[in-house]
Amino acid sequence: MKTLARELTKTDFEQLSEFRYQMRRFERFSEQAAQGEGITPLQYLLLLHVKGYPDRAWATIGELAERLQAQHHGVVALVSRCEALGLVERRVSESDRRQVEVHLLKAGERVLARLAELHRAELKSLKGAFTIPQIDL
Repeated sequence: MKTLARELTKTDFEQLSEFRYQMRRFERFSEQAAQGEGITPLQYLLLLHVKGYPDRAWATIGELAERLQAQHHGVVALVSRCEALGLVERRVSESDRRQVEVHLLKAGERVLARLAELHRAELKSLKGAFTIPQIDL
C-alpha cells in the first residue's frame, strides 16, 4: 500500500464527501429521468455510449462493455433488451464479418435526445456545486 504524501485533513474529507454527494445526486436524477422515459438507467447509458462513441455512429459490444464497465455477456443481454424495445439494432460489420455493430434506431434517437436535454439542464443547475476536490495525493 502506498503511503500518502500527507495525512488527509477534515477539509479533505469534507471535499470528498461533497463530491460524492453531488455525483450521487446527479446519478439519482439520471436514474429517475430514464425511468420517466420508460427505460432503465443502464439502457439510457447504452444509448448514450452508442451515440457518443468517438468518430462514428455505432459501437461494438466490446466497446460498450468497456464504456459501461460491464461484462461482455451482460452487455449482450442489455443490447437484446434495447433491441426488443426498438431502440437499437445489431448489424454485422461490413469490414469484419466477425464484428457486430450496435446502431441507434429512430426511437432510440428520440428517447436519447429528450434525456440528453434533461441532463444538460441538470448539469447547468449544478454549475459551481459540482467541483472536483483538490487533494494532494
